[in-house]
Amino acid sequence: MLSQQSRYALKALIYLAGKDGSKPYPSAEIAAGANIPRKFLEAILLDLKLAGIVHSTRGKAGGYVLARPAEAITFSEVMRVTDGPLALIHCASQKFYRRCVDCTDEAACALRRIMIEARAQLVSVLDNRTLADAAALALVEALPEDTGMATGGPAAA
Repeated sequence: MLSQQSRYALKALIYLAGKDGSKPYPSAEIAAGANIPRKFLEAILLDLKLAGIVHSTRGKAGGYVLARPAEAITFSEVMRVTDGPLALIHCASQKFYRRCVDCTDEAACALRRIMIEARAQLVSVLDNRTLADAAALALVEALPEDTGMATGGPAAA
């Protein structure tokens, strides 16, 4: 399950991805715009800064910006920073592999094989979805509903 920390990180980054990347945004604005508690967000932004996902500037006009284009930041990268491995068990992880202490034969472990398959499917989606993808979806969701006027619907009659 996606942690609250990952949800908030993704929401904040999607908010930034939809903004002008040439100026920093204060954490208070990001928190309000993405509906995230500010105190929690500041700790998350620090982790994202240390991971090179955002840059920050201090001062009155300071705040946060994406460190790279939104097209270059994947969901999997953010989730690994905030939650660690994407795999459900450590022995199925590629980046955080650790042998299970109770496993007698890893090569014959059916649980591990299925969890490796599940991780592969999850990673195939998350490695190919970026902040730009999510920001574009958010923009579509924010558009007002079509009233039918431009298409010759009932309002045009």
